[in-house]
Amino acid sequence: MRIENKLNEQCAVFGVSLTTEEAAGITYNGLLSLQHRGQEGAGIAVANNRSIVCYKDEGLVSEVFPGEKLACLPRGKAAVGHTRYSTTGHSSKVNAGPFVTEYLTGRIATAHNGNITNAKKIRGYLANLGLNFNATSDSEVVSSLIAYYITKEQSSFKGAARAVALLRGAFSLVIVTSKNKLIAVRDPNGFRPLCIGKSTMGCAVASESCALETCGFEFVRDVKPGEVIMIENGEVTRQMTINSGQPADNREEFSDNSKKEEGGGLCIFEYVYFARPDSVIDGLSVYEARYNMGRGLALEFPVIADVVCGMPDSGLDAAYGYSAESGIPLICGFVKNRYIGRSFIYPTQSKRDSAVKLKLNPLAANIRGKRVVLVDDSIVRGTTFGKIIQSVRNAGAVEVHVRIASPPVRYSCHYGTDIDSEENLIANKMSLDEIQSKIGADSLGYISIDALKRSCSKCALSFCTACYTGNDGERYEKKNVFERGEDVQQNES
Repeated sequence: MRIENKLNEQCAVFGVSLTTEEAAGITYNGLLSLQHRGQEGAGIAVANNRSIVCYKDEGLVSEVFPGEKLACLPRGKAAVGHTRYSTTGHSSKVNAGPFVTEYLTGRIATAHNGNITNAKKIRGYLANLGLNFNATSDSEVVSSLIAYYITKEQSSFKGAARAVALLRGAFSLVIVTSKNKLIAVRDPNGFRPLCIGKSTMGCAVASESCALETCGFEFVRDVKPGEVIMIENGEVTRQMTINSGQPADNREEFSDNSKKEEGGGLCIFEYVYFARPDSVIDGLSVYEARYNMGRGLALEFPVIADVVCGMPDSGLDAAYGYSAESGIPLICGFVKNRYIGRSFIYPTQSKRDSAVKLKLNPLAANIRGKRVVLVDDSIVRGTTFGKIIQSVRNAGAVEVHVRIASPPVRYSCHYGTDIDSEENLIANKMSLDEIQSKIGADSLGYISIDALKRSCSKCALSFCTACYTGNDGERYEKKNVFERGEDVQQNES
């Protein structure tokens, strides 16, 4: 849950290709498991080998799909689903995913997690060709571009691969065609997670492995950066990796000169906050990463205290690590109202502030008369953290020492993490001493970049950490070939 306006992530995607006609129900269950990644809207698109039927609306998955609505979806063997947190495009029903695009010989439905930095130029190019747009989301642009190239290539797989080679930014995509074909794509940088599962029913693709396991699929592997995968009748039938080497038309028209350099690496905030702790992303357990962050914090910022408590929910795992490394007992410091959703999803500050009071209350019996170490994942704007600390003092704590399991966030993100403008980031306008004074803590410690990376060292990919450093050179280990204007090679295996 989110107890102040912190970092927000865009969406979740889920898709299935089955041997039975249970795609709608399984996709619904998958979206329920991914609800933490977005609560503003949800949608499911089902293919029945002739057409695609899609229903979507604002709200939680269970609100958008009560029993009667879910029953109205057709029986089908392939489907894609989406939960939305709006970053590009305002929150509305029309901007919820998936997006259905019709072309001469069929339809596709596309669900997207991430942010396309050259979407505006692609939209203008397609509009000049006569394509119409009804929403303000970059996901609609992606779906239209893929449909355009499917028409040109007369192949859903080749068309999708050719289209995504022109996209810049962050994207994990699941696409279903009216002919029951499921296509999964992860951008060449690997900004956003995507994984594949297998069962006797067929194959599933999801933003996180927790959704696969919930729906009865065994985790197989993560989709590799730059990989395009086609799944038909529950089996992977084609794979392709996009690398440098072969011309991609229109790359000049679709280029974006707003940034000089772009490159690859999983957003490290997947481990800090976004993902569920029972997920495994690119070879690393999210829980293990957060536990290690807590241990790193205890080594870097020890303190004499009586108890350690974590902010529910994403601060809890780091608090376990802090307690284990420091030897300070771990206690439950807050009672959480489980019937209120994550407050960070609420679009206005007044709604977020109200949700804070409703959903979280200090447990006075555990903290009265104690020196408390309060562990959380981040402080971004700092607008409500002081209220939490004051509530802990009001409950009887004699000292409150704050430990944060990520470095200070000082820079904006262009790839789907909804960070406010830099002048509103508390660490960008205040020193650490000033932040400590503002929030009313007795001491304050942020984990270092090096300790954070060590906590996540088992991850198979490099990381994007530019929201901490602001340095594109430190952000990535490789450059994006499309940004340099080099060619694009499609290696099919």
